[in-house]
Amino acid sequence: MATTTSPGTAADTTTSPSAGDRAAKSGAGATTTVSNGTAGVDQPAAERGKTSIADGVVEKIAGMATREVQGVHALGANFARTLGAVRDRVPGGRSTSSVSRGVKAEVGQKQTAIDLDVVIEYGVPIHEVSEDIRENVISALERMTGLEVVEVNITVHDIHLPEDDEEEEPETARVQ
Repeated sequence: MATTTSPGTAADTTTSPSAGDRAAKSGAGATTTVSNGTAGVDQPAAERGKTSIADGVVEKIAGMATREVQGVHALGANFARTLGAVRDRVPGGRSTSSVSRGVKAEVGQKQTAIDLDVVIEYGVPIHEVSEDIRENVISALERMTGLEVVEVNITVHDIHLPEDDEEEEPETARVQ
């Protein structure tokens, strides 16, 4: 589903994208047109043509902004992280899958809502990391896309413990 808004007009949506919006937007290639410019030499250069932003772009920006926050270990729930790690190692696997793993964006005409699944480092205050994530994601998305971020929902799926980094003892071969 592609949505359009003419420059200088007020957005039709005033709340987060509706359930009907979400149901209608099931395709991975969905885009949002944030500028539906006009054609013609008599128009200002900045208004000639239109700008469309794919939903995946919004998810990548949100994912990168989340990873920048100190105290965030990873994005995605346990199963998604495991499946993504296997996919990343397979030749021909999507090289950018880890950037938007754990990020779901719902994009309307002028607004977006973000859902994040995160793993936090042990010992950091989760409420403070969550606040920092929201601030960074909202700032990055609004600056880079011009979309209004109406909400950033965060689900902490796990805590990363220091001993999780320790490599396991290699198993000795049963047959030599």
